Amino acid sequence: QAAWCELPSRVLLVLTSQRGVQMYESDGSTMVFWHALDVPELPAAHSVFARGIAAAGGRFICVGTSSGAVLVFDVPPKGSNVTLSEVLEQHRDPITDIAAEQGQAPDGAGDLVTADDSGTLCLWSTGEEFTLLGKIPGSGCTCSSVALWNGIVAAGYGNGQIRLWEAGSGRIRAQVSAHARWIYALDLAPLTGKLLSGAEDSFVHVWQLSRNPDTADIEIRHCHAECVTDTQVCGARFCDPAGDSF
Repeated sequence: QAAWCELPSRVLLVLTSQRGVQMYESDGSTMVFWHALDVPELPAAHSVFARGIAAAGGRFICVGTSSGAVLVFDVPPKGSNVTLSEVLEQHRDPITDIAAEQGQAPDGAGDLVTADDSGTLCLWSTGEEFTLLGKIPGSGCTCSSVALWNGIVAAGYGNGQIRLWEAGSGRIRAQVSAHARWIYALDLAPLTGKLLSGAEDSFVHVWQLSRNPDTADIEIRHCHAECVTDTQVCGARFCDPAGDSF
């Protein structure tokens, strides 16, 4: 997996693989940091890998691993003195995706969410030390993709569903049977709250997330569907923060 991590002071290109985590300057010119994964002496039944990347808390980059641990790297404003500051160990299954708050989190809501192969979600508050605020148990279906916006957790699942959760309380607020097959990608436009979903069923959908001003309920509305004929969509991204194109 690859992602640009935007921190206030710098942008890093982060790559994850079966060997470890690499961080480069944003143009790929210089490798800033390399973290090797612990490979067991005996070949295990499961492969070792890193997956799930997010910049969080202004100075941290979080990376998930196949053991369920989330590595928290403290990134200096410049230079290569990146350090592993913390390891979050709340998941029992391989991490699938990590998302940081893209808008304004309400009071008491976490600003980081981690997801795993069993569908379990963990909500965190970032800072000098990361605090676990809540855990949403999985229902046995992989949560392949997560996004976090204005205290709303949007999660895409292997059964084609999108579920919306309250980041403060962990309560489910909406559930949509969005796709006929495995959802591979979610992306969120932070300026508008548009949500993009891409799946194995060859469809890309655009949704509008919002909060009802009277009741504060979370609402989701379908905006657009695009079919890429006979193609399993494995990734999808908006091209701009307003979500005008993807």
